[in-house]
Amino acid sequence: MRETQIDSLASFLVQGLITKGIIKPKADEKDLIACVVELMSSNFETEAAIDLETDNMVEDLMRKDSRLDGERLRSMIRQKIAEKKGFTL
Repeated sequence: MRETQIDSLASFLVQGLITKGIIKPKADEKDLIACVVELMSSNFETEAAIDLETDNMVEDLMRKDSRLDGERLRSMIRQKIAEKKGFTL
């Protein structure tokens, strides 16, 4: 996701929560949006790192045994790596 998309999504989320009265901010709205942007960016970076690690492992395993189901293997490895890192997919 591009930075501008993350900014827009974070702004929409925070403004929507405030407008609907779901949250009553104790900080400036811009600070809340910046915090959400940072959280989302970190989340996307972690997911990309998990995907890269997964792809490398699957590629290595597929070289060793081409009979393996790559998609199933990728799904299982991705889930295990995410669990190890305490990350929810």
